[in-house]
Amino acid sequence: MNRLKFYIGDKKNLPFIDNMEKRIQAATSLLDNSLEQCFVQGLEHRDNNAIYNCLRAYAAVDNTSAAEALFRKTVVSPLIQDIIAYSGSNQSEAVATESSDELEEDYQRIMQCVEKDCKFILELTSSANSGLHVFDFLANSILKEVLSAIQKGKPGAFSPGKPTEFLKNYKSSLAFLAFLEGYCPTKAAVVRFRSETVYAEFMRQWNVGVYFSLRFQEIAGTLDYFLTGPIKPIKSREETQKLLLKQSLKLLESLKTCWSDDVLVFSHCDKFLSLSLQLLSRYSTWLSTGLAARQAHSGDADWAISAPVEDFVYVFHDVSVLISELSGDFLGHVSQLLSNCSDEVVQLVRESIAQASQLLQQLLPVILDIMIESIVEKSVKELRQELRQLKRITATDRMSNKLPVRHSQYVSAILRPLKAFLEGEQSAYLTKEAAHNLLSGSAEKITNHYYELASDLVHAARNIKSSLQRFRQGAQRRVGASSGASDNNISDPEMICMQLFLDIQEFGRNLAGIGINAAEIPSYRSLWQCVSPEEHSVIAF
Repeated sequence: MNRLKFYIGDKKNLPFIDNMEKRIQAATSLLDNSLEQCFVQGLEHRDNNAIYNCLRAYAAVDNTSAAEALFRKTVVSPLIQDIIAYSGSNQSEAVATESSDELEEDYQRIMQCVEKDCKFILELTSSANSGLHVFDFLANSILKEVLSAIQKGKPGAFSPGKPTEFLKNYKSSLAFLAFLEGYCPTKAAVVRFRSETVYAEFMRQWNVGVYFSLRFQEIAGTLDYFLTGPIKPIKSREETQKLLLKQSLKLLESLKTCWSDDVLVFSHCDKFLSLSLQLLSRYSTWLSTGLAARQAHSGDADWAISAPVEDFVYVFHDVSVLISELSGDFLGHVSQLLSNCSDEVVQLVRESIAQASQLLQQLLPVILDIMIESIVEKSVKELRQELRQLKRITATDRMSNKLPVRHSQYVSAILRPLKAFLEGEQSAYLTKEAAHNLLSGSAEKITNHYYELASDLVHAARNIKSSLQRFRQGAQRRVGASSGASDNNISDPEMICMQLFLDIQEFGRNLAGIGINAAEIPSYRSLWQCVSPEEHSVIAF
């Protein structure tokens, strides 16, 4: 018939051809109407033989779309409209007004209808040797009607403006498509179903790109908000909560949110990975900028400059916990979600998260140094003031011409800031390793300053002694006097060295009291050699 139409098309304007064309059109119309009535009656009475013969006829005349449209109109549309009302009747409008845009329950009912009222024709057209594989009632009847019903009855279901509802509907839709694909007998049939125009149109309704943008703004914006405030430990915490600062807690919550079932779209997991890495980078930058400002005592990071040094214990603790979480539970959860991906992809993801974790790892020594420097600063301030007063021993002891025999009172105060810091309640959040590093680092730096201040004092006293001796010797030569009169007097440098020797002995005992072996500190050994008498060359307390 098609060949005849083609032939007639080339011979237009001939009378007998025009007459034949009208007869053919009338015959075609009669055939279509008869076939339509027969097919509709077969569908209404569920007459498989009649349906089969009609479908064979539709296939023979190459008019499969008419059969698909009739099945949609006769069977599918009434079922779907009963679930998702979109007609102009008052009853339907009332139902549509009262219903929400959620689709999960609708899909459940639709799948039941497909199983009950559409399965017979799907099985008929997919059976082997039926010759009916040219039909696609899944796409062109069922899916097309469902898409039309949602567009007319629940257009808000496609809107990403409500991310939570959008994702729920999107995942329900994917599950519905998977259900329909279950009726495809072969992989080739699945590929064919996915290549249908209506399938592509259905997927275009779900603007996942806009959804991700909204989630990005929501998650990243919330973290930025928390990073603008001061650091304070969270007072009320759950027993399972390991983190102490709201900034750290919000970072971990944001990372978990990116990979939660309520947020993640697996087809866009690369974007959610990128968001996770940006969150980690943002937190690391916030922290590194603050630490740099604290060390420089200037900058835009007010939280770090104004925070008490004790609060950096919480920072150190949280960074340590975050590093552990990133390499533990968080990485395990992400790896599990990507378990169906190739090993190469999973490895790249693991490496990217490890690199982000390394940025945090590099900040731990900086945080520790800030705490150490603050402790040392307090200790050295007291030490500097006391050593300036050490010259008074010469005025006190010169009249008796005796060397000092007791250590100075200030020595017990040198390590007081360090002890107070380690005995504070915040120290409970330091690991044994961190507490040891803080203790040894502070003790070593305090000792370094002690050596520098004491050695400067000794050298200055000795220089003054040398200058006075040269002055006296010059004066004695001018008057011809003997210089032996003052040989038995104890000099100021000797008194200062003896006092410092007694002091560093006590300092060494105080270091031992907090678990530090003073003899292992190079600057302590240098200080001992600088002030100890010849008979005390070996360090002993």
